[in-house]
Amino acid sequence: MRWLVDECVSAPVVASLRARQHDVLYVAEAAAGLSDTDVIALAARESRILLTEDKDFGDLVFRRERAVPGLVLLRIAPERATLKMTRLALAIERYGEELFDRYLVIEEGRFRSRPLRRV
Repeated sequence: MRWLVDECVSAPVVASLRARQHDVLYVAEAAAGLSDTDVIALAARESRILLTEDKDFGDLVFRRERAVPGLVLLRIAPERATLKMTRLALAIERYGEELFDRYLVIEEGRFRSRPLRRV
């Protein structure tokens, strides 16, 4: 799966995705300091699911109608890094390619999901 990981997501999460053979472009490595709108534009241009911990992306996608191939929001406390990686892996297993065209919020005990408009 192709991911664009926002720079607010920790490097161990990125390493976990890469260890599972995902194609990961990490904003912190490739283009640190990009604005949120530029991050969304990059995800769209590269056809990558955007993984973030920044709630502002939901506003950009739903209220300002910025198109993104898929958006996954991690809502688990930073000190729970292992749980974050476990829940993300479970979400990928559960949703697979359906993460494209979808907004998924990953929380400690549940997933919340809704469709996105098409890119």
